[in-house]
Amino acid sequence: MRKKTKVMRISRQPSQAQIMTDQKQLGNVENFNSWGSIVTNDASCTREIKIQDCRSKPAFNKKTLSINKYDLNLRNKPVKCYIWSIALYGAETWTLRKEDQRYPGRFEMWCWRRMTMISWTDRVRNEVSHSVKDERNILQTIQRRKANRTGYILSKNCLLKHVIEGNIEGRV
Repeated sequence: MRKKTKVMRISRQPSQAQIMTDQKQLGNVENFNSWGSIVTNDASCTREIKIQDCRSKPAFNKKTLSINKYDLNLRNKPVKCYIWSIALYGAETWTLRKEDQRYPGRFEMWCWRRMTMISWTDRVRNEVSHSVKDERNILQTIQRRKANRTGYILSKNCLLKHVIEGNIEGRV
């Protein structure tokens, strides 16, 4: 059992954890997969966001949402329902830093450009969202999901609520 046990220290400046059991040090890991999400030792979600983008692009291409025979408003709904649910899987737990916020925005623009048949080499920016008749709002969707999750946690009487509120008393 001890051979399989690994530890990870999560910090902004990652370092090795020194945990000993029976005079033997446990091994350290830099990241691990937990319930389909990747947890890293620097608490960064960049890799997770990129993986979700890579999972959702083939789903977009499979659904043939870029075919012009369908009405554009009709194609918007499956993108927001089906494709965004893949792209934003686990987004409630993401820690979006400034540099991480551009990845969901890029994916959103990629979807809208593919739907309107505008090449990425064309220098068109604001016209894409106007032609789709939708505003860029994937980051607001992520923030709303995070707020809903926090509200759900605070409505329950559980250990996580006490941790968030800072109401944990220690034993003496």
